[in-house]
Amino acid sequence: MEPQEYAVGLDIGTTKIVAMIGRKNEYGKLEILGVGRSKSLGVHRGVVNNITQTITSIQQAVAQAETVSGMQIKEVTVGIAGQHIRSLQHSDYITRGDSETVINQEDITKLCNQVFKLVMLPGEEIIHVLPQEYKIDGQSEIKEPVGMYGGRLEANFHVVVGQVASIRNIYRCVKSADLNLSDITLEPLASAEAVLSQEEKEAGVALIDIGGGTTDLAIFKDGIIRHTAVIPQGGNIITQDIKEGCSIIEKQAELLKTKFGSAWPGENKENEIVSIPGLRGREPKEITLKNLSKIIHARVIEILETVFVEIKNYGHDEPKKQLIAGVVLTGGGSQLKHIKQLAEYVTGMPSRIGYPNEHLAGDSDTESTSPLFATAVGLVLKGLQAQELEMAEKKSTVQPVSPNSSATSQPAKEVEEIEEPIEDQPSVTQPKKTKGIFETWANKFKDFLDKAE
Repeated sequence: MEPQEYAVGLDIGTTKIVAMIGRKNEYGKLEILGVGRSKSLGVHRGVVNNITQTITSIQQAVAQAETVSGMQIKEVTVGIAGQHIRSLQHSDYITRGDSETVINQEDITKLCNQVFKLVMLPGEEIIHVLPQEYKIDGQSEIKEPVGMYGGRLEANFHVVVGQVASIRNIYRCVKSADLNLSDITLEPLASAEAVLSQEEKEAGVALIDIGGGTTDLAIFKDGIIRHTAVIPQGGNIITQDIKEGCSIIEKQAELLKTKFGSAWPGENKENEIVSIPGLRGREPKEITLKNLSKIIHARVIEILETVFVEIKNYGHDEPKKQLIAGVVLTGGGSQLKHIKQLAEYVTGMPSRIGYPNEHLAGDSDTESTSPLFATAVGLVLKGLQAQELEMAEKKSTVQPVSPNSSATSQPAKEVEEIEEPIEDQPSVTQPKKTKGIFETWANKFKDFLDKAE
């Protein structure tokens, strides 16, 4: 089966589920072919808590995207977040048998696979093993060891861990919606792919993705992911505060927040009032925008301060650590008025709102370029990157080689060991073995889930 020329990102969020179809145009920019969106009914704080409702929401979003694009969706790249996600730092090494040969991708894969064997807490599973810096025979600060000589290969890793049950529930929802799961990606990494430039990642940046149920953090420095965290608070908790503080229903609270809400109370005058229709013939309710912004301000300050604690946990305020240059806000919560100024006030760092338009084609509609869809755009980009690697690997393997050559027999055996339990994998994915950490993990993760059924 030939790889599809387009990729599909499926963002399973707390407030919405988005299915986005995209492909690269002739200029290498992402062209959005269709977007489907449905209300997320079975997800709480990034974690699936109702399988049936989540499946229905996924099917609605996918059907809408198919209608808009005129294409059939079969395979998706899914984002994962939730309060169960945690990260840790780990160092590991391998001793190579022959230091006279250059280090290749297989050595790096072997080292990463060794990290996947780390003993986790009961019920936890490693999601990502992200190499940060390598060391060869004591020589440190090596970013790309492939092609170098050395006997001892060491690396520092950023390890992302999640609950097995939560991961398995996402997998089951996708499968039950008649879709194949091509890969799972941590949502802040996908958002970073969509809204951050390489220059920002080099200088040092904290990406804050404020979603409905969670706020995701990803810190980059020197082009490398340094820290990730998922905070179980988002836009929904602000809506809940407005609902209780003003004694109105949730739908009205959400409308108030999006249309009149501000994170900075000083912007509103005391005499600015909005009238809410009364229920079942009751008198309309009048709410001052000053009080509304005070409610919002208190909760946003709390979220941003919690995020800043995580940034300081990374070591931002330690003299020995290199400081990060700024903050990028994205996600639906970043559309709140004056949140950029409030983020600068809390963190003391320059801030900007992250729009996923850097990688998008010039004729993309306004909806696609909204921070609301940053994660979905990032998931599509991740899916397309995986396909490009797949195609490059396939081309490199299509070469006339002697059938008795030992160079081809051994890798084939290793691929068989990794992918044998997976019955529904297309044959084109077999060359993935030497591609890298993420693909190797995806195969092992699918194997684990199939065995768990």
